[in-house]
Amino acid sequence: MKSKLEVQNLSYSYHQLTGETPALSDISFHVKDGEFLAVVGPSGCGKSTLLSLLCGLLAPESGSVLIDGIPREDSPSVIGYMLQRDHLFEWRTILSNVSLGLEIQKRLDGHTRAELRQMLDTYGLGAFAGARPSQLSGGMRQRAALIRTLALKPDILLLDEPFSALDYQTRLEVCDDISSIIRTQKKTAILITHDLSEAISAADRILILTGRPGRVKSIMEMEFPPEYDTPLARRNAPEFSVYFNQLWKELKTDES
Repeated sequence: MKSKLEVQNLSYSYHQLTGETPALSDISFHVKDGEFLAVVGPSGCGKSTLLSLLCGLLAPESGSVLIDGIPREDSPSVIGYMLQRDHLFEWRTILSNVSLGLEIQKRLDGHTRAELRQMLDTYGLGAFAGARPSQLSGGMRQRAALIRTLALKPDILLLDEPFSALDYQTRLEVCDDISSIIRTQKKTAILITHDLSEAISAADRILILTGRPGRVKSIMEMEFPPEYDTPLARRNAPEFSVYFNQLWKELKTDES
């Protein structure tokens, strides 16, 4: 399978009056078309910085980001970015909130509005199209945020700890929901997370970064039997604890 995203020798440092703080150093990896990649590493290793470089919010000091073999800045591909918070506006209905990106891009019309209503129905929010965000649970709000992102038909989806603000039970359920939605739509996705169980249960592969400045330490590939085809199901698979111990050992080795 061809690479959808390729990162080559990427480096970045933050510059302040007090000096330079290297965040990432010589990062190289690829993500295949339709693959779900998780990125883990010690706190402060540059995981969120990496996403900012991938979507163009930051410019690399060296190295390159290619999408379908084309430099990111020249690529027509759309990158969707889902943040830790849902950032839904209370003064807008759920339908109006999920329409926001299309509205800004002046692409909201009868056809796209009908597509949004279909997505709300498909993902269990159809009855709440006219509700305000405060009337929804945390998990429902995150589903609405995902629909808002998917409405723009992104080629690559970046997820920056999108479940971290949820309580544990809701986090499990929403991770299962959103991962299933992403796989159903065959989206290429990159998930940043501190939760090792979440990374193992959701991803096809896990990119492990070292402490700051972040470097690629290793990449783990997840392989589960077909019957364990959702994040919740994977947590009950015999392979789950094996991967968890392997990942934990990799991270603890880096700390030592």
